[in-house]
Amino acid sequence: MTTYRVPFVDPREHYRRLKPYIDTALADTLAGGDLVLRQQLRDFERHLAGFVGTRYAVGVSSGYHALHLSLLAAGIGVGDEVITVAHTFPATVAAIVHVGASPVLIDVGPDHNMDPDALARAMTERTRAVIPVHLNGRVCDMDRVLALASAHRLTVIEDAAQALGAHFDGRMAGSFGLTGCFSFYPLKALGGLGDGGAVTTNDPDIARQITLLRFNGEDRATGEFHMHGYTALLDNVNAAVLDLKLRHLPDWIAHRNRIAKLYCEALTSVGDLRLPNFTDGRHFDSFQNYVVMTAYRDRLREFLRAEGVETLVHWVRPMWEHKGLGLIEPALPETRRLCREVISLPMSAETAPEHVEITTDAIRRFFASC
Repeated sequence: MTTYRVPFVDPREHYRRLKPYIDTALADTLAGGDLVLRQQLRDFERHLAGFVGTRYAVGVSSGYHALHLSLLAAGIGVGDEVITVAHTFPATVAAIVHVGASPVLIDVGPDHNMDPDALARAMTERTRAVIPVHLNGRVCDMDRVLALASAHRLTVIEDAAQALGAHFDGRMAGSFGLTGCFSFYPLKALGGLGDGGAVTTNDPDIARQITLLRFNGEDRATGEFHMHGYTALLDNVNAAVLDLKLRHLPDWIAHRNRIAKLYCEALTSVGDLRLPNFTDGRHFDSFQNYVVMTAYRDRLREFLRAEGVETLVHWVRPMWEHKGLGLIEPALPETRRLCREVISLPMSAETAPEHVEITTDAIRRFFASC
């Protein structure tokens, strides 16, 4: 395994800093035999709902299952169209496909999020839902998305997997739609011991539907099976660790914003770099990722690797070029350009100012030699 001077994320250091708390949470949970659907999960769900600003949160086994079960609970299925962006992880689209609906892929705007004008153009009489994806820790323009959805009676399901803690006009990601869908994959700002996810909602019927669907359709209080469900429950041990980490999340997000400011100060007007420090005051970004763009992306990434700086690319190829996904190729120039030019710089709760200095110094030297 390559050792980097500047890792993209550092899970070992993350654990070292939280070790006493994580070890205690694990020991207490395991000593009590609290493995499935116990108080730790209920506590985390309550605290997460309070953080997001919704009445309910339901823990599930992944961000994908949050999306899938949300679509099922909303009654989306065969014959329906669901509009979402092409510049997203394929799980967003897989959730649509697996309920029997048809994904309609649209382009993104300058902030890498859903273009509301493209959303308006894509609507048809078969459109039943829209999934805005809050990418990189930035909420979509939900004023326009909600206005369009309301005018056309569409269900809004937020893919907020990368945006826990981000907000728009004072409202948190995951509090705008019928549901908000989160991922606790270990590399997220709030990462678990393995995969995990949650659904937030203000609708009691939707919360109950997803609670049943996630655990084989069974109401655990009565033993009654109400439907054929899934095995998609957030593990209790994982919930215990996520609950303790949630207390630290506001500080981690503040740290990410400080790191983003350092990147911006050091990289403004360097080469052809386009930076993600947007000026719209309605947004507060959580900076799950710090994504820059350059026409020299691949060369820059190799240079940084040689300098000991780890980076990540989301995504090298447009989703529709993966033939196994069976997607019709759309004409989405901005999505194509992003796949050619985006590169994510190191960003985590453990990213230090000296990491930023090493990274930005290398980037400036790269462009000076171009």
